[in-house]
Amino acid sequence: MEQFRGTTIIAVKRDGRTAVAGDGQVTMGQNVVMKNNAVKVRRIYNNKVVIGFAGGVADAFSLSNRFEDMLNKFNGNLMRSAVELALTFRNDEVMRKLEALMIVADKDNLLIISGNGEVIEPDNGICAIGSGGNYAMAAAQALAGNTNLNAREIAEKSIEIAANICIFTNHNIVVEEV
Repeated sequence: MEQFRGTTIIAVKRDGRTAVAGDGQVTMGQNVVMKNNAVKVRRIYNNKVVIGFAGGVADAFSLSNRFEDMLNKFNGNLMRSAVELALTFRNDEVMRKLEALMIVADKDNLLIISGNGEVIEPDNGICAIGSGGNYAMAAAQALAGNTNLNAREIAEKSIEIAANICIFTNHNIVVEEV
């Protein structure tokens, strides 16, 4: 059975704000759009943390739920929660096989958490995941380096550019900012 996939998530940190944007497309296999308005960017932990997820739907929800549990356990400390989640992958064979990625951000931190236990902090305040992630990230880097747009504007325009190129990305964009 084929998994539901297809998304683009971008995060841009600029001038003390971080915007996380995602498109709304869910694709089954390589050629069937199953949903156009899925919400893959949301606020958690009393609206202090924004997450965006990509990958297999069930795996993405499992990853985000476990991360939210860690945030609750560690009083919203994003970095500690991400590291502790990664440590649980070492002892949990099911978690090590999650086919999902997640971008998480709070007022201070921006991270990518993978379904195999990696935690990555981007060097330049821009990161992207999903099938259109590379397109969105290239667009965001160009916009950040050549315009005065704010984080939200860069994130939105980057998804729009990716949607014009990637068949797994659409123009139904959700943006959350911290």
